[in-house]
Amino acid sequence: MADHCRCFSLLQVSAVRLCALVVVLLFESAGVCGEIAKPVSFVNDVMPVLTKAGCNVGVCHAKAGGGQKGFQLSLLGFEPIEDYESLVKDGHGRRLFPAVPDRSLILRKASGQTPHGGGIRLTKDSAGYTTIRRWIEQGTSFGTGSEPQLVSVEVQPDRGLVKMAGEQQVKAVAKYSDGSVRDVTELALYESNSEAMAHVTERGLVKVQDIPGKVAVMVRYQGQVAVFTAAVPLGSPVEKLPVEKNFVDKHLFANLKAIGIPPSEVCDDAIFLRRVTLDIAGRLPKESETTAFIENTAANKREQVIDRLLRSPDYADFFAGKWTPLLKNRRDDASDITSNFAFHAWIRDSLLANVPYDQIVRELLAATGTVIGNPPVAWYKRVKEPKQQLEDVAQLFLGVRMQCAQCHHHPFERWSQDDYYSFAAFFTQVGRKPTGTRGEDLIFHKRGTATAKNVKTGEALKPAAFGDDVGEISPDADPRLRLADWMSSKENPFFAKALVNRYWKHFFTRGLIEPEDDIRDTNPPTNPELLAALEEHFIRSGFDLKSLIREITRSSAYQLSSKPNNYNLVDRQNYSRYYPKRMQAEVLLDSIDFLTGAKTTFANLPPGTRAVALPDNSYNRASPLLQVFGRPNSLSVCECERVQSSSLAQSLHLINSSEIKSKLAYASGRAARLAKEETPDEEKVAELYLAAFTRKPRPDEMATAIAYLNEPLTDAAGKPIARSTAARGNFQDLIWALMNSKEFLFNH
Repeated sequence: MADHCRCFSLLQVSAVRLCALVVVLLFESAGVCGEIAKPVSFVNDVMPVLTKAGCNVGVCHAKAGGGQKGFQLSLLGFEPIEDYESLVKDGHGRRLFPAVPDRSLILRKASGQTPHGGGIRLTKDSAGYTTIRRWIEQGTSFGTGSEPQLVSVEVQPDRGLVKMAGEQQVKAVAKYSDGSVRDVTELALYESNSEAMAHVTERGLVKVQDIPGKVAVMVRYQGQVAVFTAAVPLGSPVEKLPVEKNFVDKHLFANLKAIGIPPSEVCDDAIFLRRVTLDIAGRLPKESETTAFIENTAANKREQVIDRLLRSPDYADFFAGKWTPLLKNRRDDASDITSNFAFHAWIRDSLLANVPYDQIVRELLAATGTVIGNPPVAWYKRVKEPKQQLEDVAQLFLGVRMQCAQCHHHPFERWSQDDYYSFAAFFTQVGRKPTGTRGEDLIFHKRGTATAKNVKTGEALKPAAFGDDVGEISPDADPRLRLADWMSSKENPFFAKALVNRYWKHFFTRGLIEPEDDIRDTNPPTNPELLAALEEHFIRSGFDLKSLIREITRSSAYQLSSKPNNYNLVDRQNYSRYYPKRMQAEVLLDSIDFLTGAKTTFANLPPGTRAVALPDNSYNRASPLLQVFGRPNSLSVCECERVQSSSLAQSLHLINSSEIKSKLAYASGRAARLAKEETPDEEKVAELYLAAFTRKPRPDEMATAIAYLNEPLTDAAGKPIARSTAARGNFQDLIWALMNSKEFLFNH
């Protein structure tokens, strides 16, 4: 009896299990079992699929002006409510078919069953297709309102050491408000900040190339970003390092040692003098300066040169020429000449007097009055609207590009439209009144509450600095002064960093962050410790620009040779050698004038005015060379407006343009003078080499030059030309040859 009961019980259990299995199968076929029974969230589940598939990028359905084929989505899914409305309700709901989900237009187009301009984005067997199908099957709900919110995304690991030609798989983890986490590696988007150094697949596999250094991979998931940073070592032994002169060397050499890239040797005196004079004063050293420097036996003679150059008016001229184009000191009309000259003079005088950088920026931002009484107000002549003012200030002084946030959430950063318009609110109380001078306004602060309206939400936003509360601002107070206070604060994470990175690029050709005005978490520096040390020094010095330049240029790192050794030729970002750079347009024109002995004249300026001291863009027309070699027209705050790349037009201009020919043939020029002098040809050749290269000619160079100068010449009829007659042309040819050499055209 007991066995019978036990058997009956087993049959009961089996029957129950069989029934359960049938129920499971029925539920699965009905789409309500297991994962299928779990409600699909439009925000947490559907939007990531659309983003990963590329449906909401700028060239597809997030394209400005209506998307594609009438189907509009927000860029990268930053506006899920609008996307839901567009997907579910627009077009009379024709994109979704809950009765037969597989017949839904969104799935048929994405899977290629119906012709689709974007091609196949989801295969039928993919997890993304299944997710959207389940959502449609469940009734296309936006959500219950109780779904957890995405808080952050984390990349694992966040940094690592990856050998050249090696690989590293990264994992993206999303964290939600209820404490839950989700592996979103398959749905995250990945982007390398240097494709030459590393490529990353759609599934987060980082494939490193054969260039040593540091490379970053941005991981983006639904508006949240994280960064994986890979150190790619060369692995060569770094046995000998130059002498550490300051904190610059400490951090730069520590990085080189860590990744195994031996630096080049320190350059010789002649190269250093030429390099630092071009970088600080924007000119070539005079022959007398070169001779005196080479003969100087003091241990600190390089520091002496740096200090002398920083005290010189040439420094102020050169760096004023760097800043005024960025500050849009542009001449659009003849009446602009007063403000152009006044503004340039103010910048130049401030630099010469070494006015602290934060004070210069404060005087500019909070400027009131007329250009005659207060030249900084000239900036408001070119930058008139609050949104233009905020964008220029953010990019130029803070290294933050806010333009994207005007219309939508910044795709690579945390800045929203509210951040954009609350920053614009600092400038909404800038008033203008016409003056008696044509084209000139009186700038003043309008009394009232400063607000800026978010054009999307209609909300009136008070001044705020990138999410930082600057406190209540009374109607009588100028909001721009509060902004200046925030910017110059020691705790400000942007102000000092943006300036030191910009100046580092000026002296080292490449910024620690590239581009130099795109500072963000997803674009990390190649040497964070060095950037932090530069920033700390600049703040501690009281925003002293000359002190910053002095620390950079007296370092052994700045004084490394540009000649690569057996290991560092491929280095592009670790500063194991000096990276040569072409002279900028104004410096090149001045250098050609210096070498040839010619003079370029400029309207309304004293004779002998250097090209680097020109106050505005109008003088570009005075010399075709300035145009061909890319002197900026002061249209933007981006350094990229200055052309530093080479072109065929530049080569042709140097080879045979009338401008260059006239300078070579200048009646009072160097060639004419050398042809007349009775001194030995060897001394004349040495003078040319000192002027062009800041060094004496090598024996082979001297022999070649002397042989050319003494080569017999004949005229068209074959008759010998007297040496005195041919000398002038020969010296012109020699100068022309030196001028067209890379050693002359580049700062190295």
